[in-house]
Amino acid sequence: MEKATWLDADEQRVWRGFLRANAAIYDGLERDLRSRCGISLVEYGILVHLSEADGRRLRMRALADSVIVSKSRLSHQVARLERDGYVRREHCDDDRRGLWAVLTDEGAALLGRAAPGHAARVRQLLFDRLDRTQVEQLGAIVTALGGAAP
Repeated sequence: MEKATWLDADEQRVWRGFLRANAAIYDGLERDLRSRCGISLVEYGILVHLSEADGRRLRMRALADSVIVSKSRLSHQVARLERDGYVRREHCDDDRRGLWAVLTDEGAALLGRAAPGHAARVRQLLFDRLDRTQVEQLGAIVTALGGAAP
C-alpha cells in the first residue's frame, strides 16, 4: 500500500478554500442563469461553444471535450436544448455513427439574451473581488494547473 503524503496545514487551508470558492462561483452562476434564462451553466457553455464554432456546429465528441462533461451528460443536456429548439442534432455524412450539434437561430438569440447578464455575474463573483495583480496571478495559477483556455 502506498504511504500517504498528507497536506500540511497551509495546503489544507488553501485546498478547502479553493473548493469553497469554486462551489460558490459555480452555484452563483448556475442560479443566475436558471432564474434569468431557464438554462444551466453547462447548457450555457454548450451554446457558447457552438456559437464560436465554424458553422455554429461541432461534433458531439468535440463538444463534450470542450464543455468538460461526460458524453452521457452532454447527450442529456443537448436533448433538452434540442427539445426547446436551441440546438439540433444532425448525422455526419462522413461517419454514420457521428452526430453534429448545431446551434439554431433560437439558440443564438437565447445566448444573446443570456450573455450580458452572465458576464456581469462572472465579474461580480470573481473579477470585482480581485485587483489587477491578483487577476494576473490567478491567470498564471490557472495556466500552471492546466486550465488555460485553448
